[in-house]
Amino acid sequence: MSPAPPPGGKFEPLEAGRGRIGLLARPQSNGLDQALAAVTDFAGEHGLTLVPDPELASRPVASRLGLPSPGVPLVEAGAELDLLVTLGGDGTLLRGARAVRTAGVPVLGINLGHLGFLTALGAEEVEDGLQALLEGRARLDTRFTLEGRVIHADGRPGARLDALNDLVLHKGGVARVVRLGLFTGRDGDRDEIGRFSGDGVIVATPTGSTAYSLSAGGPVVAPSMECLVVTPISAHTLAMRPLVLPFDETLTIEALDRVEELVVTADGQTGIELAPGDRVRVGRGNTPVRLVRFPGQSFFGTLRRKLNWAV
Repeated sequence: MSPAPPPGGKFEPLEAGRGRIGLLARPQSNGLDQALAAVTDFAGEHGLTLVPDPELASRPVASRLGLPSPGVPLVEAGAELDLLVTLGGDGTLLRGARAVRTAGVPVLGINLGHLGFLTALGAEEVEDGLQALLEGRARLDTRFTLEGRVIHADGRPGARLDALNDLVLHKGGVARVVRLGLFTGRDGDRDEIGRFSGDGVIVATPTGSTAYSLSAGGPVVAPSMECLVVTPISAHTLAMRPLVLPFDETLTIEALDRVEELVVTADGQTGIELAPGDRVRVGRGNTPVRLVRFPGQSFFGTLRRKLNWAV
């Protein structure tokens, strides 16, 4: 079993003249040019090196702002970065967090989207936020992650998926219900949770409990906790409800009928099609994600402000 992730703590100040910042953006985001200009201006004033990913480096705005080209894939640059800045929404942050997770790079999200629940800054706060990082006025929020593994019908391990928000098993193609079985424990020592018919099942982290799982009727879980949130999607029964499993538990999901086009997706971005007889084993991820937060920011404050919780 993986060791507990280190607790969140103070962000080590960026060192002027030496800090290296990775950049990842959603090119279609409104306000990207202005936000990116604010980042590049600040970096130039303080001697910080910017490392854009190749997609961003290929954009005309990157050339106008003098960003290096052709850029460096984040999975390669991660070990040399002091910080990753994502410009977009939660989807962009999730993509960046998965790319640098093994290097332990802190992630700062700048929201150019609609909700931006995981991001820490708005477009108008870029300069103040970066200044706070230089002065050490920021902290790290360590987030629990998931690791999913496909197990083939003959017992061989298959593809692996890592997620900060959730892993979702669902039917692809034509809409129809699928019968699923949920089990805890490993092969040879499994305990059946239950069986149900529905559109699929979500296994979320506490971070992901306010995303797809919430829309499907799952509970809100404070992100400082470590657990697996299991939420059926449109279960065709009145007796199946979401449940929360301890962080050290292993969950196995199996299709009880021969089903074509069954898919498992990570954070709504990467997916794997399952073969008949495949099952999915989900447990705690080996590498937590560290998100940058600033004074005055809190989970419940964000919940009230962005999701109208208890307002």
